[in-house]
Amino acid sequence: MQLYAESLTEYQRLPTLEVKVGDLLLGNFNPIRIQTMTTTNTMDTLATVEQSIRCIEAGSELIRITAPSKNEAENLLNIKNELRKRGYNTPIVADIHFTPNAAEIAARIVEKVRVNPGNYVDKKKFELIEYSDAEYLEEIERIRDRFTPLIKICKEYGTAMRIGTNHGSLSDRIMSRYGDTPIGMVESAMEFLRIAESENYYNIVLSMKSSNPQVMVQAYRLLIQNMYSELGHCYPLHLGVTEAGDGEDGRIKSAIGIGTLLEDGIGDTIRVSLTEDPEFEIPVCKNIVKRYQQPPQTPPVERLANARSRTNEFENSLHDQHFNSVKEERNFKIEQTSKPLSTGEGFGERLKRETFEVSNIGAKQVPVVIADLHKLEKIKPENLEAIGYTYDIVTDKWSISDMAADYIFTADKMLDFALPGTLKVITYYDAWLAAPDKEKYFPIFDGEQYLNTTIKSSAINFIMIDCFSEGYPALDNKNLLSKIKNDTSVVICLSSANKNAVQSIRRKFIELSEREIKNPVIIITDSTHETMEESLIHYAIETGALLLDGFGNGICLGHHYNNNNIKTDYKLLNSIAFGILQATRTRISKTEYISCPSCGRTLFDLQETTAKIRAVTNHLKGVKIAIMGCIVNGPGEMADADFGYVGSGPGKITLYKGKEVIKRSVPEKIAVSELINLIKENGCWVEPSLS
Repeated sequence: MQLYAESLTEYQRLPTLEVKVGDLLLGNFNPIRIQTMTTTNTMDTLATVEQSIRCIEAGSELIRITAPSKNEAENLLNIKNELRKRGYNTPIVADIHFTPNAAEIAARIVEKVRVNPGNYVDKKKFELIEYSDAEYLEEIERIRDRFTPLIKICKEYGTAMRIGTNHGSLSDRIMSRYGDTPIGMVESAMEFLRIAESENYYNIVLSMKSSNPQVMVQAYRLLIQNMYSELGHCYPLHLGVTEAGDGEDGRIKSAIGIGTLLEDGIGDTIRVSLTEDPEFEIPVCKNIVKRYQQPPQTPPVERLANARSRTNEFENSLHDQHFNSVKEERNFKIEQTSKPLSTGEGFGERLKRETFEVSNIGAKQVPVVIADLHKLEKIKPENLEAIGYTYDIVTDKWSISDMAADYIFTADKMLDFALPGTLKVITYYDAWLAAPDKEKYFPIFDGEQYLNTTIKSSAINFIMIDCFSEGYPALDNKNLLSKIKNDTSVVICLSSANKNAVQSIRRKFIELSEREIKNPVIIITDSTHETMEESLIHYAIETGALLLDGFGNGICLGHHYNNNNIKTDYKLLNSIAFGILQATRTRISKTEYISCPSCGRTLFDLQETTAKIRAVTNHLKGVKIAIMGCIVNGPGEMADADFGYVGSGPGKITLYKGKEVIKRSVPEKIAVSELINLIKENGCWVEPSLS
């Protein structure tokens, strides 16, 4: 099973089984479906119905509602009846965690139930338990006995099921045998899947969700590998990044995790989990999914059979040349996912392409950010404020933020003011020749210029290479790459005008690796979308998908709008660039928040509380703070966080350091102050800057 797309110019879906959810079809080349989850109290029928309608009218094709107990499960009938009475036939999904009885009730009412293998039968108390093989098999039989009744009900009523594994909510049993690894996540789901198949039940969707996009992507890839090797087929996949947060950061993190998989045809339904009202998740889903929407084509079976024949001669030649290296790299990635988090290897760790260092780019340096300012008619000191530099005219000094760009691209413009000490300028080669300060200015060449000139920078030379785009003249690739390989001053800049630029650029990275070219690489991504909401998704997917797989030593986001009336928001562009690096864990420049999207289980106003915590902690660079509405999304799914703020009862909060409970039943009125005290006690607090 090849987990990377084979075509350079054509998007191809992973073939999966078809699942029926009410009248909605998932998988088997049906459109990628959009869904969300209500945040109201499930016992409040009217509020849940009204919110569901807002989500449906925004475009949600499935509505998930929490059913933490029998009462909520029974009330799903009232909710469903009211929705149907009002003319809404959208399938309803019951979200179940700890209560099999609730699942069995819900399965008789709604079109789909979601169960979490980590807590449906097993428990999670963070206990290490040693099992003999016989004892382990006894536990599997216990799961079979408890899970089989739900399967039989689903078969009888035609109810679909999602087996949804979440990183951090793996059971103590799975953790004890497999560790906190993608293998543990996959095996947790496969145990339930084997039981279902033994009962001839196949109306199943699976998910492998995490708040860390790196972990999420590894787990889904491994799940596909296991399903094909063991079962011979693949079930539809539900994609999502749990606890992504809110605002720009939540959208970036979700787009990277979901988009990385969708780029390779993996994924049949998606949910973006934002700490916002659920109807606001839908436009984000739409902006992600529309990249992969295709007009009606040949029937799915015929389309699948002909998929290999639609690549051109150039692609086939390139595929033959690089297939073995792709296969070896893919197998290496899968092997790495078996290593536990505690070793510091594999799970959640970025596998990084080996490069040498050119100035502050490559090797062990964090990825750089290049701000594209070339469209400004004249670049002034105040323009640099948008990219992290503030000039004080009184002291004649620059202040530099944690999100300050490392380079600016000015095309052919020279600056008439002294730059901050850390900032450098990239210009076209002809302009660079006339630059008076060769320590601050560096040239960018096209391939032909680089091959034909002898005058270069002694420090850094950027070379622009377009990856396999139609309509671009082919260079003597062999001569160019051979010369680059032997030039330790060269930084390669890769871009592609192809619709599926990720695959094209990734293939070039593989070619560089095969030729043992270790020059650092900047990923250049341009957007022609007319809204920044669309551009954000575009940037996050096309750079994040590569960064997650260890490719790239820097990024540059370009803006080429067809509408001249649209003004470029350079501050937002810069923020998106650093947000992408933060979400891929390649460069940490700010506080990270892991906050759940809220649901009917939430025990406090999650959006308001998240805003309060963010307001007093957003200066704590590198600190990860989890804000969870209830115990279901509590200590397990915030396993990646340094500190946790978890609802434990009405008006009561439990504070965590990592997975350890530090304070229980803290009154909500003082809980934020107590969280700050906890951060201070553990030496992670710094006073906010007055500037």
